[in-house]
Amino acid sequence: MASRADARAFFVFGDSLVDNGNNNYLVTSARADSPPYGIDYPTHRPTGRFSNGLNIPDIISEKLGMEPPMPYLSPLLNGQNLLVGANFASAGVGILNDTGVQFLNIIRINKQLEYFQQYQTRVTSLIGAGRTKALVNQALVLITLGGNDFVNNYYLVPYSARSQQLSLPDFVRYLISEYRKILARLYDLGPRRVIVTGTGPLGCVPAELALHSTNGECAEELQKAAALFNPQLVQMLNELNEELGSTVFIAANTNQMHMDFISNPQAFGFTTSKIACCGQGPYNGLGLCTPFSNLCPNRDLYVFWDPFHPSERANKLIVQQILAGSTAYMHPMNLSTIMALDSRA
Repeated sequence: MASRADARAFFVFGDSLVDNGNNNYLVTSARADSPPYGIDYPTHRPTGRFSNGLNIPDIISEKLGMEPPMPYLSPLLNGQNLLVGANFASAGVGILNDTGVQFLNIIRINKQLEYFQQYQTRVTSLIGAGRTKALVNQALVLITLGGNDFVNNYYLVPYSARSQQLSLPDFVRYLISEYRKILARLYDLGPRRVIVTGTGPLGCVPAELALHSTNGECAEELQKAAALFNPQLVQMLNELNEELGSTVFIAANTNQMHMDFISNPQAFGFTTSKIACCGQGPYNGLGLCTPFSNLCPNRDLYVFWDPFHPSERANKLIVQQILAGSTAYMHPMNLSTIMALDSRA
């Protein structure tokens, strides 16, 4: 376990794949605060994580010997707890401000960055400006955005406003250009190591299979969206790093990580990558995971916990690749390499 002095702070931004409870404090329908969410969490209670247990930031913290950062809106996040970092993520958000409007009150990405500024002001009053700057410069950051811009915006309804306005290739280009501005702003706020995840295989989640799949094949349009978005994201991160003259942004190929399970679940010890553990309807993919849903007895056999989100066990395998994966998964290097480089700096 790293001692408090040399443990890095960890900051998390993004959507429900990484939200660890901020939406519990908001008036929103995008929430995971009732059973069976959290059934395999240490407390066996729902926490606001969209998982049966731990989510990706939790597992990264665990593997690096750090405490998981608290949700920024938690009243318990104060004093020494602030030095661990903070999680600003909010289920339902996207790169665009008009993504997730149906969820009412969520923390859009610009607001997450505003909160990050506010966080730094709070820490400055605790440890002073110099030490706060160092804490943020040396921190690890994880950001996960983009999936909702397709699922909860462009493809939310047939003939959505965005799909009328822009063709899919143009929409993807627009998303990438907007994401670039967000990441540039994040850089200006001080972090120097930022892991940026791509979108997963959007057309293969149980929610989309329930709507579009006749015999278990992934939904073609959404797969096309992911296939356009992910390579352009990597290219944009490369360009940003070149401009900055330093490897600030690391691309995590979560699409490939997920596709490995989806194309061969048995090889990873799963029995299914199509049916959600918790849900109802075809593939357990319709509606939300609620106390009244079908619930599988063994979550470890399912790639998907609910219609959209991976199970804790799938999250653990994803983090394994983030930590140690080859350049096919982590570009230009994995998290273990970053940690080793930075410990020598």
